[in-house]
Amino acid sequence: MTAPPPAAGPKWVTLPYHRRWLIEQATSLFDFFERESLDPRGGFFELDDAGYPVAAATVREIHVTTRMVHCFAIARLMGRPGADRYIDHGLEFLWNGHRDATHGGYVWGVGGNDRKLAYGHAFVLLAASSAKVAGHPDADRLLADVTEVLANRFWEARHGASAEEFARDWSPISNYRGQNSNMHLTEATMAAYEATGERVYLDWAESIASLIILKNAGASGWAVLEHYDDTWTLDRDYAGGDVFRPYGVTPGHALEWTRLLLQLWELGGRRRAELRDAAEALFARAVETGWDTERRGFHYTLDWEGKVHLPNRLWWPAAEGVGAAAFLNAIDSSADYEAWYRRIWDFIAGQLIDREHGGWRTEPVDPTGSIAPLFSGKPDLYHALQACLIPLLPTSGSITHGLTREGLRQI
Repeated sequence: MTAPPPAAGPKWVTLPYHRRWLIEQATSLFDFFERESLDPRGGFFELDDAGYPVAAATVREIHVTTRMVHCFAIARLMGRPGADRYIDHGLEFLWNGHRDATHGGYVWGVGGNDRKLAYGHAFVLLAASSAKVAGHPDADRLLADVTEVLANRFWEARHGASAEEFARDWSPISNYRGQNSNMHLTEATMAAYEATGERVYLDWAESIASLIILKNAGASGWAVLEHYDDTWTLDRDYAGGDVFRPYGVTPGHALEWTRLLLQLWELGGRRRAELRDAAEALFARAVETGWDTERRGFHYTLDWEGKVHLPNRLWWPAAEGVGAAAFLNAIDSSADYEAWYRRIWDFIAGQLIDREHGGWRTEPVDPTGSIAPLFSGKPDLYHALQACLIPLLPTSGSITHGLTREGLRQI
C-alpha cells in the first residue's frame, strides 16, 4: 500500500463547501430512493441501476425494510418533508409482514425464506430505535418485542454474543456463529441504548466487542475474523456465500468496526482506552492490506495469506472507510486520517457516484469484464447515506443521537 500524500490546508469537514457537498449528496440519495421504492404490497422495492423496481425480486427481505426505516427516521430528524410516509410504511410491514405472530420473531423474507436470522433481528432493533428517537408512536412496541426475542432466542450469555440462525419454528439450522450479524447487533444495541437509556443494551455491545475484536481480532494481528462454530472456534474453510458470508477476511468490516468501537468508547464515557486503541489498529490493518493502490477502493475479501481473494471494490467498504476516517480524524491530530478521508471520498466521487441516474453504483464498472459483479442494481441507501452524514456530526454517538443533540450545524 502507498500512503496517501499529506493533507494540506484545513480539514475538509471544517469547510462550508465540503459540508454543503455532503448534504447535497445525502439529499440526492434520498431523492433517488424516494421515487420508486414504496411497494404497495408492503415494504420496499429493490431498485435497478436507473432507480426503477426490480421486477424479478419477489421476496421482500427484512434488511431492505429495516434500513429504509432507519434512513427515513434520519430524514425526519433532518427536517425532510415526506419522511414520515416511509417510516409508517416500513414499520407497518415489519409488524404485520415480517413479524411471526405464531412463533415469535421476524422472518427474513416475505414471499419466501422464512428463516430467523440474527442479522435481520439486529436491523429490526436498529429500525425501532431510530424510529423511537424520531418520535414514531409504533416504535416502542417493536423495540420491546424484538428485544425480548433477542434476549430469549438469540443471546448466548456463556459466550457474550448472539447465535445466528433458526427455522421459523425456532429449531436450529446449524452451529454457525457469525461476526457480521454480531457487528450489526453492536450498532443496533448502541442505538437502543441511546434511545432508551437501558444499560443492558450497552452491556451487550461491550460484550460482543470484547469477544470479536479485543479477543479474536487482537490475537490475529487485528484482522476481523468472520466465521465460527458454536463454541466460537474459527472456521477458516467456511464459505457461505459471497454477499453475506464470504470466505476469508473482509477489510470493510474492520473499517466498520473502527467507527463502532470509537462510538462504544464514547458511550462508555471514554473509560475503556483499549477500544480506541483497537479501533486505530483495525483501521491501520484495513488500509494497509485492503486498499487497491492501482485502481483505488478497498478489495472485498482477502485470503489467509493476505492476498486478494475477491477483487471487487464495493461501495459499502468505501462508505465505512469514510465513517472510520471521519471518527479518527475528529479525535486524533494525525494528518494521516485526513489524508485517508480525502482519498476515499475521491474514489467514491470518481467511480461510484452515478451522476446520470442518481445513487451510488455498488462497484465501479470493470472495463475488462474480468471481475463478475456481486450485486445488481442499487439495493442500498444505508451505507452511502451514513457516509455523508457521519462527518457532519459529533463523535459522541450515532447519527440519530447527533441530530437530536446538535443538529446539522455550520452548513
